[in-house]
Amino acid sequence: MSVFSGDGRHRVAVLARDRALSFELGIVHRLFGQARSADGAALYEVVTCAAEPGELRTDGDFTLTVAHGLEALAEAGTVVVPASLNDFEHDEFDRGVERPDEPLDPAIVAALARIRPGTRVAAICTGAFMLAAAGLLAGRRATTHWRSSARFRECFPDVVVDPDVLYTDDDGVLTSAGGASGVDLCLHMIRTDHGAAVANDVARGSVVPPHREGGQAQYVRRPMPDPKISSTGRARRWALTNLHRPITLRELAAQEATSTRTFTRRFRDEIGTSPGRWLTRQRVERACSLLERTDLPVDEIAVAAGFGTAGSLRLHMKAELGVSPTAYRATFRGP
Repeated sequence: MSVFSGDGRHRVAVLARDRALSFELGIVHRLFGQARSADGAALYEVVTCAAEPGELRTDGDFTLTVAHGLEALAEAGTVVVPASLNDFEHDEFDRGVERPDEPLDPAIVAALARIRPGTRVAAICTGAFMLAAAGLLAGRRATTHWRSSARFRECFPDVVVDPDVLYTDDDGVLTSAGGASGVDLCLHMIRTDHGAAVANDVARGSVVPPHREGGQAQYVRRPMPDPKISSTGRARRWALTNLHRPITLRELAAQEATSTRTFTRRFRDEIGTSPGRWLTRQRVERACSLLERTDLPVDEIAVAAGFGTAGSLRLHMKAELGVSPTAYRATFRGP
């Protein structure tokens, strides 16, 4: 059975459930729906399906009318499972919401378990509970909303839970953290399919960053910082204009007129990662952009991105992306 529409678009099936989170459903349609080829052709067809076609409750004061049933899962190249209010426990963000005795619909779990091998499967937020219940996450690395990660680990001890990241991709089985991290997840899938240029255009159209640094740690509730403490934005802007040369922690701290120790603490609080880790990621992003958009030799790209040598660039791209510069260029620019 073809996983492409009649005009060759990759088919994405979004699985809506009772009391669906409308924001997460909208993310998938909005981002995949914006993806265009160089000649302006739509690259994806997105369809919504449910356990039974018809009217479906959402988390708002409106309902959805879903045209497709679970058969749509067998016709998709990518299946995305957003969250539902039914997934959540009683806590500070859904007090008073009644949970059903059977939040994980057995018909949906069975349909997910039957998905054709090779289909890319993704979950947004607590949609990961559905993938795990269907056995699709066994032995794999996965994440979910930080408030639900302990319960997720308890329910599915065979899943390698990483509660700190925005999303995971374990050989085509993907999960993301809460809500807006579905944006990061969808942009990652678009980037994987069609390269950074297409994903960046989609991000610009939605006025969101094409890639967010750090993980969920930066969003976990913590005491409010002192309003007198400055951000690290000036240092980061300066670094992005100087990626081609060595950058020291002392130089970054000097941009904010602070000590290296204070700068490192502020940076981690604000971005969710260390200055060194952030710099490496920016250099890899610069190298990827040059590999896609130019014919520069790998040696010159390594220098322009601040890695110095082709060997260092290869090492860091392997660690970050799992591919060499040459393989990345062949995938996203062509021979």
